[in-house]
Amino acid sequence: MTQLSDGRYVDDAPYDPQLSIQQLERRDLDAPNWVLIWRKFKRHRLGLVSGIFLLLCYLMLPFAGFIAPYSANERHSEHIYAPPQTVNFWHEGQFLGPYVYPMTSEANLETFKWEFVPDETRPLPLRFFCEGSEYKLAGLIPSDTHLFCAPEGATIFLWGADRLGRDVFSRILYGAQLSLTVGLIGITVSFVLGIFFGSIAGYFGGGLDWVINRMIEILRSLPELPLWLALSAAVPSNWGPVAVFFIISVILGILDWPGLARSVRAKFLSLREEEYVRAAEMMGASSGRVIRKHLLPNFMSHLIASATLSIPAMILGETALSYLGLGLRAPAVSWGVMLNDAQNLVNVEIYWWTAIPMIPIIVVVLAFNFLGDGLRDSLDPYHD
Repeated sequence: MTQLSDGRYVDDAPYDPQLSIQQLERRDLDAPNWVLIWRKFKRHRLGLVSGIFLLLCYLMLPFAGFIAPYSANERHSEHIYAPPQTVNFWHEGQFLGPYVYPMTSEANLETFKWEFVPDETRPLPLRFFCEGSEYKLAGLIPSDTHLFCAPEGATIFLWGADRLGRDVFSRILYGAQLSLTVGLIGITVSFVLGIFFGSIAGYFGGGLDWVINRMIEILRSLPELPLWLALSAAVPSNWGPVAVFFIISVILGILDWPGLARSVRAKFLSLREEEYVRAAEMMGASSGRVIRKHLLPNFMSHLIASATLSIPAMILGETALSYLGLGLRAPAVSWGVMLNDAQNLVNVEIYWWTAIPMIPIIVVVLAFNFLGDGLRDSLDPYHD
């Protein structure tokens, strides 16, 4: 031991790796629960990357109009089925910054198609923070400023144009606002119903448990897709896009809650016999307080993991209904509505970029699944 000038003593013993492990274990025991969950979640690389990606996607939603060069339904009649354009930086050995070539359309009398030929002698630089079509930032603030715009006399179709000459890239950004939000609304409805009925059935039991279980069994015995189609077809066709969006979200949530209710019921059946629950009841705590303060917190980790794994099903449900023409309808823009235009396989074979909206669907669904796996592993106390 060495004494310092302030009277403290420093241990001169050599480094002991075993002691370091004990210190780490003691630190883990003293750390808050969320810190331990975060440490385990960071080790799940796919879940961490997926969580960051989804966070960026949802942060982008209010600014979709700013990022998109065109509005969702802006048409270019001279550029119907225009192919994707490339953004170039070098022209004849000189660096010009981001630019595009203007395209001219020519009729091919042999294939009876319009062919778009870029004029490679006229490089036109892109404009940034420029004025364009009007939109509402976060749905509230009117604005016409865009991150980038096409130069005068040219277009900028990063992912091509559809059958009406609308920019696919811009429509995908606008469609994300509905396709990604429908999962959040649907899972909220599903969780409210699932937790309510599941907690009542599991905590009180008896006749309530029997009635709720029979209701769950009836709903789960019905074929899911035909039931979706029947309920969606019952939505009046004269309703506006916003009303149809909320109804579709509620329908998806109503059809998803039985599975969650059964999980909540099973967990409550095992937890209601625990000593801390009995102690709270003997001290006069009401049934609602016991459920809110003692039972749900012990089940919250499973609920969070279930939420992230259920949202992709909501997104795929909306996509399927809109693809079949029974969900959201034009002029609303969602990924399913965009894929509805790609039903003709002959058109997809010729104009392959009309099927691009399926790519963000696949990426987002995989990201939610990876995030759910990471959360489930990090919230499981028995998973190393």
